[in-house]
Amino acid sequence: MAQATLSIGSKNYASWSMRGWLLAKFSMLPFDEQVISSDDPAMRAEILLVAPSILVPCLTYDGVKVWDTLAIGEYLNEVKPKAGLLPADRGARAHCRAICGEMHSGFFALRSALPMNLKRHFKDFKVWARAQADIERIAVIWHECLNTYGGPYLFGAKPCMADAMYAPVVTRFLTYNVKLDAVCTAYCKCIMALPQVQEWVAAAKLEPEEIDELDAEF
Repeated sequence: MAQATLSIGSKNYASWSMRGWLLAKFSMLPFDEQVISSDDPAMRAEILLVAPSILVPCLTYDGVKVWDTLAIGEYLNEVKPKAGLLPADRGARAHCRAICGEMHSGFFALRSALPMNLKRHFKDFKVWARAQADIERIAVIWHECLNTYGGPYLFGAKPCMADAMYAPVVTRFLTYNVKLDAVCTAYCKCIMALPQVQEWVAAAKLEPEEIDELDAEF
């Protein structure tokens, strides 16, 4: 069977690419990376949140092309069911899908005000009120999951689709020095310690290109 190919954008800036890449890594499906430069106008527009996620990530495997992050997760769960991208329990599986969907379609204020940028650290960043409301909602989600399923990941002992969806949020919280309680701080440390996340971050820091609009403290 042919090797899978995953098209992604910048590892420093492209949060949806990070989600898709982590989903593929968590599924343990071998894949080749195809990186689309941020010089590409469509890629740049997507990173700057002025275009929908229509370009990346995109997974091509076994004659199937899947370009939406949630669809990639669902497809990989069918291809590699033993990887546990979705919980085995029906109720937990529905809960996982619900919070993944909330990340996929919501939190626009947070994503706009705190764009992903793994190379920077803003110590005294002022969080807007609407973005703060998103942060508080995410904290509620994390608490509910960690309390219900026992951690250290959102749905138990191993990372799943939900952790892939919220991993770029963790990096944003660190980039912009967002104040979190002890439970959320511990979860962030757990996510950042994942070998897959460390691999992504290390590659991001080696990227030469810069997008000036995302390097200013506003």
